[in-house]
Amino acid sequence: MRPLPTSALLFLTASLAGGQTAPAPQPSLPKDPDAVFVAAAPYYDFSNAGLKPWHLIASFQLYDDQGKAGENGTYEYWWASPQVYRTAFKRPSSTQSYWHTIDGKHTILNTGEARSFAEDKLEKALFSPLPMESDLDPKRTEFQRENFPAKGVTAPCFMLVPQMKIFGADQNIPLGLFPTYCFDENNPVLLAKFSMGSVAEQFNKIVKVQGRYLPREVTLSEHGHKILSATVDSITGLSPSDPALTPPADAQASSVDKINVAGGLATGMLIKKETPIYPGDAKAAHVSGTVVLQAIIGTDGGIHNLQVLQAPWPSLAQNALWAVSHWRYRPYLLNGQPVEVETTVNVVYSLGQ
Repeated sequence: MRPLPTSALLFLTASLAGGQTAPAPQPSLPKDPDAVFVAAAPYYDFSNAGLKPWHLIASFQLYDDQGKAGENGTYEYWWASPQVYRTAFKRPSSTQSYWHTIDGKHTILNTGEARSFAEDKLEKALFSPLPMESDLDPKRTEFQRENFPAKGVTAPCFMLVPQMKIFGADQNIPLGLFPTYCFDENNPVLLAKFSMGSVAEQFNKIVKVQGRYLPREVTLSEHGHKILSATVDSITGLSPSDPALTPPADAQASSVDKINVAGGLATGMLIKKETPIYPGDAKAAHVSGTVVLQAIIGTDGGIHNLQVLQAPWPSLAQNALWAVSHWRYRPYLLNGQPVEVETTVNVVYSLGQ
């Protein structure tokens, strides 16, 4: 077993200890990683036209960047068809409603603060926690599988490693350096998802809804502390003519809520920087080069959802992830309002400097 960072180890142990699955045990999960994701995909398809209309209500707790409890809120999702659905978040300082209607229009009605990064991740964690099909392309990624034992439970974990040049064929890539998905040992049920520098997602009390797996409890953590915990309170049927699916007259056409910004422009917004450490093993092997990271700069100016796009050596990637995850930016304003920014960060390691 390759060593995990302490925070990832504790998170995964908690995930396996708390995870509960609804389906009856099967003989075992497939050994082949591709087969696991193929088997899991139908159970996480919440946009299939064959589903009956449904309405979900969940309550959630936000936490600040120190892990202290902040505002409580309510999340609702109405789904009538792949073309007709609505999302709503409500807490004391913010209300956010989004409608997608049969004519393909996307309208919003928002007051107060913008939807937080954690709230945005909650919706994805509930309904689309698996990697996108393009991420599973063998021309782009390859799998690394490890069985992780914790408190009598064994979870098969699969890390999606991008196809990139890494010096030294015998280099071990630590589990969790890239996006990692941990399943129940007998069923294609996702228990945890994590990646160094990105949000860790824990799924508990999993039930079946219209043949799909849905966690009744979700915990999101970042940089070793909680950012959100949520409980699904109810899942009920829905009439396709429910008035909640119709935008009110004062709803407006959707505006951009996330933009792409070149790395050079983002650098000019940087207000706090942690310098990456040059790890000893890379120096001893005379390895230098650039680690390319993808990141989201949130409306709070914090770095979120860090991913490694390219790296010459695993420990260089680890140290770059740790350092950049602690950077802070001025929030990017569009028409006077803060928006999320997706950008790339280059961390250059040069020997002798």
